[in-house]
Amino acid sequence: MLQIVPVDQLADYVGKDLGESDWFTVDQDRINAFANATNDHQFIHVDPEAAKATPWGTTIAHGFLTLSLLPFLTASAGIIPEGMVMAINYGSDKVRFLEPVRVGSEVRARVRLADVTEKAPGRYLFKTDVTVEIKGSEKPALIAETLSMFIVP
Repeated sequence: MLQIVPVDQLADYVGKDLGESDWFTVDQDRINAFANATNDHQFIHVDPEAAKATPWGTTIAHGFLTLSLLPFLTASAGIIPEGMVMAINYGSDKVRFLEPVRVGSEVRARVRLADVTEKAPGRYLFKTDVTVEIKGSEKPALIAETLSMFIVP
């Protein structure tokens, strides 16, 4: 669940688990749409018949598709500063793809606040450790250190 936190209490959340998102199903329509948007039509993503011969036995989501779901997934798990007027994706320090997401899998994000830095008055840089879990899998789909800038007047 997303929490709104007064700016003078942000540091209290560093190092703490902030929760997890709801489960989200990655279906073939989404994979195909991502393939079209990125011009990445490799058969392991878009050809269910050919993908049967792969180690996964079915199509898999693009790693970058899974990564692109982070803003959506983390929007419901984490914290934001009270009075925030805007949030900006500031990048990533680390991303690792650990397990492919098979078509029809459910994924969710688990969020931990790693650091908060006030870069300028009213500009807070959050470093967040995000793990995207796959329902029924011991290994996560990915781990990432993401950066977000929150603007507070």
